[in-house]
Amino acid sequence: MAVSGTLSRHYAFCYYYISQFHSSSSSLIHITLTTKLLTSKLSPCTRMCSTNPPQTQPYGSWKSPITADVVSGSTKRLGGFAVDSSGHLYWLESRPIESGRAVIVKEPAKTGEDPIDVTPKDFAVRTLAQEYGGGDFCISGDTLIFSNYKDQRLYKQSILSIVLDSAPLPLTPDYGGRSVCFADGVFDSRFNRYVTVREDQRESPINAITTIVSIDLSNNSAQEPRLLVGGNDFYASPRIDPKGERIAWIEWGHPNMPWDRSELWVGYISGNGDVQKRICIAGGDPNLVESPTEPQWSSQGELYFVTDRKSGFWNIYKWVESSNEVLPVYSLDSEFTRPLWIFGMKSYDFLENHDKNTLIACSYRENGKSYLGVLDVTQGKVSVLDIPFTDINNITSGVHSLYVEGASAVHPSSIAKVTLDDQRTKVIDFKIMWSSSSISEMYNSYYSRPELIKFPTDVPGQSAYAYFYPPTNPDCQASHGEKPPLLLRSHGGPTAEARGGLNLSVQYWTSRGWAYVDVNYGGSTGYGREYRERLLGSWGIVDVNDCCNCAKFLVDSGRVDGERLCITGSSAGGYTTLAALAFKDVFKAGASLYGIGDLQLLRAESHKFESHYTDNLVGDDKAYFERSPINFVNRFSCPIILFQGLEDKVVSPDQARKIYQALKQKGLPVALIEYEGEQHGFRRAENIKFTLEQQMVFFARLVGHFQVADEVNPVKIDNFD
Repeated sequence: MAVSGTLSRHYAFCYYYISQFHSSSSSLIHITLTTKLLTSKLSPCTRMCSTNPPQTQPYGSWKSPITADVVSGSTKRLGGFAVDSSGHLYWLESRPIESGRAVIVKEPAKTGEDPIDVTPKDFAVRTLAQEYGGGDFCISGDTLIFSNYKDQRLYKQSILSIVLDSAPLPLTPDYGGRSVCFADGVFDSRFNRYVTVREDQRESPINAITTIVSIDLSNNSAQEPRLLVGGNDFYASPRIDPKGERIAWIEWGHPNMPWDRSELWVGYISGNGDVQKRICIAGGDPNLVESPTEPQWSSQGELYFVTDRKSGFWNIYKWVESSNEVLPVYSLDSEFTRPLWIFGMKSYDFLENHDKNTLIACSYRENGKSYLGVLDVTQGKVSVLDIPFTDINNITSGVHSLYVEGASAVHPSSIAKVTLDDQRTKVIDFKIMWSSSSISEMYNSYYSRPELIKFPTDVPGQSAYAYFYPPTNPDCQASHGEKPPLLLRSHGGPTAEARGGLNLSVQYWTSRGWAYVDVNYGGSTGYGREYRERLLGSWGIVDVNDCCNCAKFLVDSGRVDGERLCITGSSAGGYTTLAALAFKDVFKAGASLYGIGDLQLLRAESHKFESHYTDNLVGDDKAYFERSPINFVNRFSCPIILFQGLEDKVVSPDQARKIYQALKQKGLPVALIEYEGEQHGFRRAENIKFTLEQQMVFFARLVGHFQVADEVNPVKIDNFD
């Protein structure tokens, strides 16, 4: 047992953890961490007042209360949320201190009481559909249906069972493993059934059959689902109209990703529950490039959805059934949704309204900032609501209120209850209901606020974007004239977006004296289709150039030390990291988290969802070879540390092992850390902690020219130790 405490100039607080790990001393470092990390709720013990001036210490060596234990033990992931018919809020949270177990939680009955775990201890809620999951559960009345992580079966649970302590009942057969997954389901009250997307890998794990199916809820026995819609490669967002007479859904086929081209369909439901007549509402015109998504039926039975036709920006549209027309509801050069990487996204919802006007609570993304608004469909105008969040994801209507998933520079990922006035145009109350970190407020003075920067690309007149975080610590300052080291992050996806919300992992670096920049290179979401498609056929070129140009821009503006530039990234961001280190001479060291070194291997092993994605991003076989860092090991010239989960089905462990062995043989300083039990993305507290600390000490030892303040036992670095 190790007891650790930190006294800062502003706060005194204490916590403890139990941590044990074993790492072999062999050159290939296998990390098997079986830690049970216990983290108590942290709260400030005392507000410390001091007139002492900040201590002068080198950048990177600053002592910070935002330790790796704090980051790993206090930060939970949100997996979705819902409101029941009584107005009670439920959310799905993934807990690092429980090895990433995801649990549905109900808001407390009374203020001051603790939230209530709905999921029994022997269950974990998570679907593996399309590997990235989402849409893991759904609530209607007092019935909850969820995907169980261990066997991927659907289970039915009465919300009353929280009190009655009755076990969830399986709805789908036991297929002897995780070969059949379900996601993105909705209740169909007309036929008392559950309609959901099914991914079936029984015939082929890498070429799963995806369909829309239904499960009868009238009995409590497991049953084979009934096929409703099939024939295409992918399906998402099955949504039933209020009368149960029509179903809308999204579908798409290879080689497209859903943000490239997709189709919105409506099917009419017969008296026996089959889907008969079908109409393609949007996406069927070969001359009109669009990617419709997020269909929803209003209480009046009108179909709304989001698409990016003509303008290239995802805006809200409406289908007029009588004339079979698609009409824009509100047009703006902003994004009203995000790429469909996961199921169950909900970027807008309908508000309760006493008059006949349809009011839609919606969020949109413009110039790196999210806005929450109420769209009056009749008047065609948006009333922007004043809330603290600058980064908004999902929205759900409650009783006389909204529930919003969001964040800001000082708010971590959270759910807020937003109460509106009678006209639904102003906020009268804003209350945080859930936060990914229960202790984030105590470190406010240590937070680095992101600055949205715009920098030139290789194309004259074209710009790219990033969030820059300067070093920030009230207890420390660097000597005059010293410039900080920079850690540049290339996000994953690569069709994703750096968002600028509070992330304790980022603050871990900046509070120790690092500058940090999160780059939205060409291909990122949030800036329209044209910006997103900069990466088509150019992955490994545009992203790498933009990241290098961002680092050079910060050096030229005098904000960072050009001799201490480091780069990190996970998944696709790990590929950009390795490609930048292989093909450019800008960065002095790098860290790749489950990154890609061999594009040809990725294509051969990729799961169905992304099996043609790299073809769109890379091109022909020659490009696959020329942009794979593993084929140009001779061009690497700086130290690299690699982290990999051994159960990763998106980027196989062979990727990290191949690049590790090649760099080791070349004679470069390199280390590989492998985690048993981890998949694509690290969920266990002990592994999150270890990854942060080892990156920090690796960079400090090899390029930092400083001693880290934390006591960290560094892993062995081949060709260095």
